[in-house]
Amino acid sequence: MVLERDSLLEGEKYEDPNPLAAARPALTLEHLKLDRPTMDDAADIVFLANNRHVAEMLARMPHPYGLADARKWIESTYSLEHGTTNFAVRLKSIGRIIGACGYQFGPVGHGSEPELGYWIGKPFWGHGYATEAAQAIIDHAFTVTGHRAILASCRLTNPASRRVIEKCGFQYSESGMMRSLAHGDVTVPVETYRLDRKTWEALKGWSTVG
Repeated sequence: MVLERDSLLEGEKYEDPNPLAAARPALTLEHLKLDRPTMDDAADIVFLANNRHVAEMLARMPHPYGLADARKWIESTYSLEHGTTNFAVRLKSIGRIIGACGYQFGPVGHGSEPELGYWIGKPFWGHGYATEAAQAIIDHAFTVTGHRAILASCRLTNPASRRVIEKCGFQYSESGMMRSLAHGDVTVPVETYRLDRKTWEALKGWSTVG
């Protein structure tokens, strides 16, 4: 089912063409709930994502970020490539979206290894929410899809994201370049990290990391 951007209606429900994504249950964590975004979330997504400090640290987020961008992203979560996923990150105490997380192939992926992605809106920085969401998504990648390894990358100027990646058990792999929509689709330097299944199994429960 192909959805046109202009056909998206607030609160509308869609049939998911990806069986794996269709079976995607919500993940309830200590402070967060990860579930599927809906068109009702679009305004909140714009409020949080239309921030250069957020967009400049990501590969796929444009700046400025408008309602059409939010609707396009929500639509994309209903037609994911096999072996990938995207969740809305909600703060349980208020039930509102505060960011997003998931894993997809590229932009620095190698072969069948997907890349972890996450962002948290600036008003909610500094509370450990990115780490909590990332750890849950990593568990999802290894238990639901059976991936053998997952990648993560961060800009050299983003020490907060590097700390999240290291807390999740990733090991430094290489330096490289990444295209950034927020920078006019030019390349920016990044560090890439890798977490394999064996390491994840040894660290499972996350009590021994960080």
